[in-house]
Amino acid sequence: MTFPSKTTTPYRAISDRESSSIHCHGTLGWTILLACLVLLSSCTDTSDRIVVGSKNFTEQVILGELLAQYIETQLQVPVERKLNLVGTFLCHEAVKSGEIDLYVEYTGTAFTGILKRTPVQEVRLAFQTVQEEYVRQFDLVWTEPLGFENTFALMIRGNDARSMNLTTISEAAQQTPKWRAGFGYEFLERADGFKGLAELYGLSFLEAPREMDLGLMYRALSEGQVDLIAGNSTEGLVEHLDLVILEDDREYFPPYQAAPVVNRKSLERHQGLREVLARLGNTISDEEMRNLNYAVDGQHRDLKEVVGSFLATKGLSAP
Repeated sequence: MTFPSKTTTPYRAISDRESSSIHCHGTLGWTILLACLVLLSSCTDTSDRIVVGSKNFTEQVILGELLAQYIETQLQVPVERKLNLVGTFLCHEAVKSGEIDLYVEYTGTAFTGILKRTPVQEVRLAFQTVQEEYVRQFDLVWTEPLGFENTFALMIRGNDARSMNLTTISEAAQQTPKWRAGFGYEFLERADGFKGLAELYGLSFLEAPREMDLGLMYRALSEGQVDLIAGNSTEGLVEHLDLVILEDDREYFPPYQAAPVVNRKSLERHQGLREVLARLGNTISDEEMRNLNYAVDGQHRDLKEVVGSFLATKGLSAP
């Protein structure tokens, strides 16, 4: 018996900050989900294989497949994929219970969503905190960061950035009273989202920001329906649609380093897994993650082929 997942394309659903446990709507939904987790986690034996999970958006599915292919070649063990799990909360409970052995998480999501801490901007402090607290509270191990961050990013059209010479949020704040903004539900509601950003930068808009699905915002910005959005820094469509990410010059957003989170018992059970995962540290840049996302989302290339090619270029496709 397994956690509910879907493995059919398209992979895009919503971003981590839109699908995480932070904004599950309503107590009933939480109760049902918790009940399912308890029942399902007790029915699974994963001792003969390694089980990789992921959340339900493109980047996560790519990273889940990357972990799976890499572990298969390096350790020569069967790897089961449980990709497209609903979101942060489900993945967290699944790795805690041993239903999956590992998945990729982001420090900012763990820090604010799981540990319920006030956001911090210091990268090392954020990682050290989640690393220590995950072991202490959940018996989970954060391995080396993969090398990129997927943080919130304010974006405008390339033409506007060039014509107005805008590179930072502070510079754009002078123009926003004439602009319309589009934000996802999560960005409008969470502690490290719109309210604090608007206060810090003095942002105001022509009208109240529109609540929009993250998967539609990029084209809405490109087509002139809105003038500014808060998207993901590793979104593959940014370059393709000629969008510009504004520099967070006052360092408002917390770090969102991506790193595998592993059940400690899984590391004990599968010899060599810890060392293999360590070699993945700092192997994916922000630009490379954007390219991977675009290959799957924008070019509709086969997921396994995209991942396999990337591992080969990094010299990680053979033990």
